[in-house]
Amino acid sequence: MTRKSALAALLLLPSFSYAATVLATPPELNNKSYVLMDYETGQILASKNENEKLAPASMTKMMTSFIIEQKLLKGELTEDEQVRMNESAWCRGSSTESCMYVPLNGTATVLEMLRGIIVQSGNDASKAMAEHIAGNEGTFVHMMNEEAKRIGMNNTQFMNSTGMPAEGHFSTAKDMATLAQHIIHDSSKYYPIYSEKEFSFNGIKQGNRNALLYTDPSVDGLKTGHTNEAGFCLTTSAKRGPMRLISVIFGAPTMQARATQTRELLAWGYANYETVRVQPANQVLAKAKVWYGKSKEVQIGLPENFNVTMPKGKANQIKTQLVVQPKLTAPLKKGQVIGKYVATLDGKVIAEKPLVALQEVEEAGFFARMLDHIKQFFSNLF
Repeated sequence: MTRKSALAALLLLPSFSYAATVLATPPELNNKSYVLMDYETGQILASKNENEKLAPASMTKMMTSFIIEQKLLKGELTEDEQVRMNESAWCRGSSTESCMYVPLNGTATVLEMLRGIIVQSGNDASKAMAEHIAGNEGTFVHMMNEEAKRIGMNNTQFMNSTGMPAEGHFSTAKDMATLAQHIIHDSSKYYPIYSEKEFSFNGIKQGNRNALLYTDPSVDGLKTGHTNEAGFCLTTSAKRGPMRLISVIFGAPTMQARATQTRELLAWGYANYETVRVQPANQVLAKAKVWYGKSKEVQIGLPENFNVTMPKGKANQIKTQLVVQPKLTAPLKKGQVIGKYVATLDGKVIAEKPLVALQEVEEAGFFARMLDHIKQFFSNLF
């Protein structure tokens, strides 16, 4: 591999990667599929059929709510913006679907609709917001699928905004965990809504169907789902100390089973793993030579904390290494990726994060650059 191709490969590296570590056997669970993911790193701690394409039921609404949240954060929607309930979205109220119960041709604010989707799992709120944002649900579904591709949900295809049964509508436990990870991180302003136990609208109070919110104080989201085809589904996040875990259950036999299985997964994860701070952000880890710059060197560090999730009791065995691109040249922007910080355990790479320039380095004047050219020419001869 040439130096140029090696550099290109380095820049395409993901922000983290993990080698598998075998621990005590995860619990055997009576469901179609599950995943237990570490939020910080995306490491899959335990799984069963993690990439099997299955009906996600109302967990679909996590993507609907995520798109709404992102548009709010970008200023493309406002919280108090009024949304009309058209007949195409109106929920007449039946035992086959969950509803927010916005009256026909009535309105609710975007923030009320968001709560109706997350807390009450309202199909009517989901469809109304889809129509409000995209003009019709079909166009909104296209947006959902594009967003799924963007964030790495590689085995997901949405056919509607609600999760109601539809041919070709599927996702996976791993993809739903990835979506949860993005909601928690990218929509942090609105993430507390996922832990709300009840929401009232139009004089109707409804409770959150996530039973763990009432029994486990570490649980703060995310979304339930159920249809006859999908079975009982649940995406959950829990934070205990510095460690946050995400659990996804597909196809449990009962509502109680999905809650019990989630408790077992979380208990197993917290018993066997811990999150360790390897290196804090924005500290100078090294200085590297820079060619053609007003400054002859640049300080190097991490743009964010480097945390690693690993088997308990292994923290003191971590080894780290800085890998910096050869022959850095100005100009360099502050925050520009110029290498990687690698953590290994027992000789295997368990995680890596990008190294960045902690300061800007401007390009030097003509004569200073010519002098560096001459220096490089002679250094290449020897």
